[in-house]
Amino acid sequence: MTAASPTAQSKSQRAYRWIKERIVGHEFSPGYRLVLGTLAGELDMSVVPVREAIRQLEAEGLVTFERNVGARVSMVDDSAYRYSMAALGILEATATALSARHLTAGDIRRARSVNDRMIETLDHFDPRSFTALNQEFHSILSSRCANPRVLELVGAEWGRLGHLRDSTFSFVPGRAQESVREHEQILALIEQGAPLGEIEHAARRHRSATLDAYLAHEHPDEAFDPAGI
Repeated sequence: MTAASPTAQSKSQRAYRWIKERIVGHEFSPGYRLVLGTLAGELDMSVVPVREAIRQLEAEGLVTFERNVGARVSMVDDSAYRYSMAALGILEATATALSARHLTAGDIRRARSVNDRMIETLDHFDPRSFTALNQEFHSILSSRCANPRVLELVGAEWGRLGHLRDSTFSFVPGRAQESVREHEQILALIEQGAPLGEIEHAARRHRSATLDAYLAHEHPDEAFDPAGI
């Protein structure tokens, strides 16, 4: 086998350092897809040294490779992500229930409009855009919560999740279709004046389903146990 030339090696190391810096700096956050052609263009080199750099990062656990998906940035702090998702499920569901009786017809229209936009993105799915719309949708539903401390905690967990991963839907894009259907179910419960406990349960189940989908994809041998969190 012919050894790689010094030039090829230096390009591979340059690509490795460049990509790793962006992963560590969260410019390429967990779930971010690493497209070889795009990276090669950014670095002004062929895909060969970029591929070698990706393999090195994969060996270090910073990148994972999935068939039919390609390379993407690994979850850096998996445990912290799980804790934040579980906490957000409880807090956001509570805020939604406390807000439900005070939402106006205009609030409901805005939330449904956001969900419609989320549905429109499914044909040309972009996890980042979908996640931003998802946060907007849930923000509307919890906006009338009279407890400012609960809203503050919800915002803190959303912010923490933003530092832990690019988008949950980068890992489990198939979950997006289920998510928008569940949004409509939550809206229907609010419009019907359903018991607050039922609204809270639907909102909490909706959030836990996303975490369950992530765990089934990333840790198929583990079962999600809320009591253990």
